[in-house]
Amino acid sequence: MPYISTGNEPTQIPKVQWEHISYDYPDGFNWTPGTEFHDKIATYILTRATDARAAISTRFGAWQEMDRKLKAYVSPETYAQIHPRHGEEKPCHPLEEARIVFPYTYSMLEGLLTYLTSAFLQDPIFQYEGVEEDDVIGAALMELVVQLHCKKTKVDLSIHTMLRDSLAYGYGVAVPSWVRQFGKRIVRTSDPAAGKIFADDMLFEGNSLDTIDPYMVLADPNVSSVNVQKGEFFGWIDRTNYMELASEENQVDSQHFNVRYLRQRQQARSSLALDSSGNNVPGDRAHSALSSTSPVDVIKMYVTLIPSEWELGDSDYPEKWYFELASDSVIITAHPALYNHGMYPVAIASPEFDGYSAFPIGRMETLHGLQDTLDFLFNSHMTNQRKAVNDMFIVDPFLVNIADLEDPRPGKLIRLRRPAWGRGVSDVIRQLEVNDITRANMQDASFITQWMDRISGADMAMQGVLRQSGPERLTAKEYLGTQQNAMGRLQRLAQAISMQSMQDIATLFAAHTQQFMSEETYVKVTGRHADRLRAQFGEGSVAVMPQDLSINYDILPRDGSIPGSQGAQVMLQMFDLIAGVPELMQLFDVGRIFSYIAAQFGVKNVDDFKRVNSALMPQTMPDQQVMEQEQAGNLVPMRGM
Repeated sequence: MPYISTGNEPTQIPKVQWEHISYDYPDGFNWTPGTEFHDKIATYILTRATDARAAISTRFGAWQEMDRKLKAYVSPETYAQIHPRHGEEKPCHPLEEARIVFPYTYSMLEGLLTYLTSAFLQDPIFQYEGVEEDDVIGAALMELVVQLHCKKTKVDLSIHTMLRDSLAYGYGVAVPSWVRQFGKRIVRTSDPAAGKIFADDMLFEGNSLDTIDPYMVLADPNVSSVNVQKGEFFGWIDRTNYMELASEENQVDSQHFNVRYLRQRQQARSSLALDSSGNNVPGDRAHSALSSTSPVDVIKMYVTLIPSEWELGDSDYPEKWYFELASDSVIITAHPALYNHGMYPVAIASPEFDGYSAFPIGRMETLHGLQDTLDFLFNSHMTNQRKAVNDMFIVDPFLVNIADLEDPRPGKLIRLRRPAWGRGVSDVIRQLEVNDITRANMQDASFITQWMDRISGADMAMQGVLRQSGPERLTAKEYLGTQQNAMGRLQRLAQAISMQSMQDIATLFAAHTQQFMSEETYVKVTGRHADRLRAQFGEGSVAVMPQDLSINYDILPRDGSIPGSQGAQVMLQMFDLIAGVPELMQLFDVGRIFSYIAAQFGVKNVDDFKRVNSALMPQTMPDQQVMEQEQAGNLVPMRGM
């Protein structure tokens, strides 16, 4: 259920004696650290971040357990005993239990993730369609431009991370943004003796997608995960460093300020990312405590506020603003979030949502109990096996020198004590019988994994493992039906993610392109709009100007299916039927049907094999119609063909 803020006192920012640094602040505001205005705004931001942190931290325990289950490891002490360092002899104690996490949950996660990446990471990742007839070409160009951005900024990797987080933690967050990369570009001159001349230039501009560590998210806990746009704020803690922030502040069009004040802080980490002992909170995967670096924690937050109440303007109606609070004490960015789309630029995937929870559970989290049982069965069996392979003896300490018997080295010499001399050795020592009471554990483990497959939807086939042959042979009909049902479950999962996040990302990418694109971009004519674009622009690359993308568009969402899951064999049979019946050839587009079948079988570049500007456009007609057209002079036999 949603977390309700208790109305605690506002969180106070750290008190610091600042040495004044001169800045020319934007819009006439005084953002000097230590002033009443600056510290009041910083307190507002930090209070919201603290409330959000208190709400999401209730999930940290389950997330830590999920992190543990997605790894197979042993304790450091056990690892040191199993793998002693060179020159040391430290054998494992006979009863030492190496608690290994059996990585079956990891295997299922890989199976689910493989399906989702196959469903979403198809070219093009985002598809657009024009609303009116004048928007058709512009939508096709928009699709190619956005796909070019996805390749340049490696959006596929960010989507992969978001999908993995949504399965493991139930909460995957991605933030679309518009980036510009500046550098040196070679200037072409007519003078061959001038050599290479380099000039400062913008090398690339386009859409980018960043993912947020769920442990670092600061979301409004009073709205559900699927209604994040209705919240009063959304933020996260970004792990960066002083050099990166200083470089951003030095950019020509930078909106950063106050970064140099951070040099006055010995510790620039956020209290929300540290525990009471100063250590990293759970989930910290970014920073190490190195004395040679200058890490900085920045709270980045979008807030819907009333400017007159925050003394940021005269308006009494809500506006969206963007803030960056570094080291819990210095505001380094503050400006209205002037996006044409009017949204928080964030997309959240939570496929196991119930429609109400702010932080839903993950698909893998439902398997905690079964994974614990599986670990117990495996570890108890290995412990019993360890007992069996280590000799256990019953001895009479009055007759045997115990020190000789405890020596672990092979080829040992065990001496009897003086009272046993001359009596023989048959009754001096006896090995203890050890029965394998855990022999059935592996069978029970197999039963547990079957239930884990059923619950998660990632059965053995999804994990790339063939079912073991039983007493009865699996028929093709049974296999096809089982596969379709399994695909249906995963398709439902993919459809939920598509509606929650992928559609939002597609909308934000297109809106950012329309609003921020400033230079022409060249795209290659390819893909599903290739024929239409070639008819409009001809062969080769197309120069796309910003005004070409001023269109109305619709998003074509993915249906959650993967190539091969839509009855490719049935379509192949229909293709043979249509190709053999002239009447059906007139009704159906055989070329498009063939392209669809090829895509279902995994062929990604079928358009590369199409004829380009061919003078021969075959058309099938009944014989009687051909004779009539020939008599009328509309058709002429092709000589020599």
